[in-house]
Amino acid sequence: MKRILSLVILLGLLLTALPQPLGAAATKPYNLTSPDGRTTVIVEGEAPLRYHIERDGKVLVAPSPIGLTLADGTVVNRVTKASRTRRVTEETDAPFYRQPHISTTCNELALTLTDGFTLTFRAYDDGVAYHFAYTRNTPLRIASEQATFAFEGDPKVWLSHSTNEREPFAMAFQNYYEETPLSKAGNVPAFLPATIEVDGTKVTLLESDLEAYPGMFLRPTPNPSRGGRGEAGAQSTSNSEALPLTGEQGGGLLCGIFPPYPKTYRMSQRRQQMHVSSAEDYICRVEGKRTFPWRVLAITDDDTQMPVNNLVYALASPNRIGDTSWIKPGKVAWDWWNAWNLKGVPFKAGINMPTYKYYIDFAAKYGIEYIVLDEGWYDPASGDMLTVIPELDLEELITYGQQKGVDIVLWTVFNVLYEQLDEACQKYAAMGIKGFKVDFLDRNDQTGVEMAYRICEKAAQYHLFLDYHGFYAPTGLNRTYPNLLNFEGVFGMEEVKWKPEEKDMPHYDVTFPYIRMMSGNVDFTPGAMRNATRADWRPIYYSPVSQGTRCHQAAMYVVFDSPFTMFCDTPTSYEAEPDYTKFVSGIPTVWDETVIPCGRMGEYIVTARRKGDAWYVAGMTDWRARDVTIPLTFLSEGDYAVTLLTDGVNADMNAEDYRLDTQFQSSGTALTIHMASGGGFVLKIGKLVIVDHL
Repeated sequence: MKRILSLVILLGLLLTALPQPLGAAATKPYNLTSPDGRTTVIVEGEAPLRYHIERDGKVLVAPSPIGLTLADGTVVNRVTKASRTRRVTEETDAPFYRQPHISTTCNELALTLTDGFTLTFRAYDDGVAYHFAYTRNTPLRIASEQATFAFEGDPKVWLSHSTNEREPFAMAFQNYYEETPLSKAGNVPAFLPATIEVDGTKVTLLESDLEAYPGMFLRPTPNPSRGGRGEAGAQSTSNSEALPLTGEQGGGLLCGIFPPYPKTYRMSQRRQQMHVSSAEDYICRVEGKRTFPWRVLAITDDDTQMPVNNLVYALASPNRIGDTSWIKPGKVAWDWWNAWNLKGVPFKAGINMPTYKYYIDFAAKYGIEYIVLDEGWYDPASGDMLTVIPELDLEELITYGQQKGVDIVLWTVFNVLYEQLDEACQKYAAMGIKGFKVDFLDRNDQTGVEMAYRICEKAAQYHLFLDYHGFYAPTGLNRTYPNLLNFEGVFGMEEVKWKPEEKDMPHYDVTFPYIRMMSGNVDFTPGAMRNATRADWRPIYYSPVSQGTRCHQAAMYVVFDSPFTMFCDTPTSYEAEPDYTKFVSGIPTVWDETVIPCGRMGEYIVTARRKGDAWYVAGMTDWRARDVTIPLTFLSEGDYAVTLLTDGVNADMNAEDYRLDTQFQSSGTALTIHMASGGGFVLKIGKLVIVDHL
């Protein structure tokens, strides 16, 4: 009898572990817990489908409805069946990323929805992600997606708003962060990523595996009972209101909105750039079975975890090009930021042969692998990148560079390259061009995203790598196509050429590595040699000046993830400082290991990266001077030689002042470095080898 009773109890336990059938028990929520047990996702399967997230037993994300509305009015927001949860461990090669390999473990819950859709949740120790999938081979249109992120109270948010209030989906994805309570957030839609702080824990909203689907924007939407600036935005640019919102928590919402599918286009005359002129009443065309983008909520208890969160890369589709040995990341001498503004040369500088040969000579001297020919090597108004301007003999220039070990990358406009894709790739790959800097997509609707994928695929066939400028923040496309090395989607160095004085670049420089860099590599274009204090800086177009010190600029080569990183200033400016230039040009662009020893978002950051046996450590601060103590716990046991590039003693008055020195240090100790206002530093640390001559 005891044995029979035990079997009955065991059977009962097994039955309770199985997914519950639809019906009376369907209202029971489905729970999913992270491997470390700290984070729990609770999914309520009855319409409206909702989820919420708890961290250490406290509500992190309040009940938030999600779902899809099809063009025929069908609303997909109800669970019909749940499958058993499973543990998923993935090992991912990550060429040209902040580390060459990623290991992730999560628990996964798969839910079957109505009308041929499924929903999958994943709970990681450092975040939560979910995505929809379609399981039928029949085409359909998606009118809207409801992606809501609800928060109790009035948390602080960091949002980058669209710079185009009239057409918010058409812009370059470059703006400063608004740091504000959610209730007071501006009503212009914000692009991803975005960060929310809840009781000291930060939730960063991102997306991954964005393919054949529009990118997500966020609209702040306070509970109507609370009021607030975001309320006005609830009446415009929304395609996320077909499903009811939640409001019972008394907090605020960030609601996903999506660019509609383009119907017609117009062309600008200056660059023959394509713009959307009218749109359909749906956001996505679906042709058959497929998955949709991951909605990612990265969760971090300490700011130092943020720049090294790998969820966006890990959730993206795997490598589709196979061998990556032909892709050569590196540094590049760039012409546009410095306006070809050479001095002391015996020729008229500009877009001509003597100027570019000078750039090549400079690059060869300092071990810089590439130069880029930016706008002007073809007539941008023609929309024809197959015809080079008469002032340039491109084949001669390529040969000249190859003789000196320097290769060439060509700038172009997204739709211009797309329209001439086969011919351009074939022609320029055969000539010896190594890649394209592709600019001015300035949108992320479904057709724009599809264009980005198609260019990656075709470029890889011709062994061409890519730098996507004028582009949305990365969503893991560089995992799927590793020949895509860099992305802009950042308020980069070009902004100091024209932006008004109230823009605080040092503050932004120590903010975005914690937020934007979660999504992937950045084309920030650092390296300014004219540097100014806060009191002295002003925007200058032809001879631009950076905010902050020379060492603040140097630190960017270590702090920012950038396998194809630019030297933005003139060769003649670098040549005037050979010791500095030699040190900075020797900094690697790809790494074997990355850690963040210390930092606070919006105040300062210290990054340590290893390449082989050498470590590079760099720090940056906002306009506040500060001392930072760096524990050298990441070093293996032994003694080390340390080369220090630090702010000079007079950098508080002359931002170009720096000191280059060498000292010795042991592992297990700590270094204290002073950073001037807007300052920074770079350390190169190598193992000290004692040679016995006995």
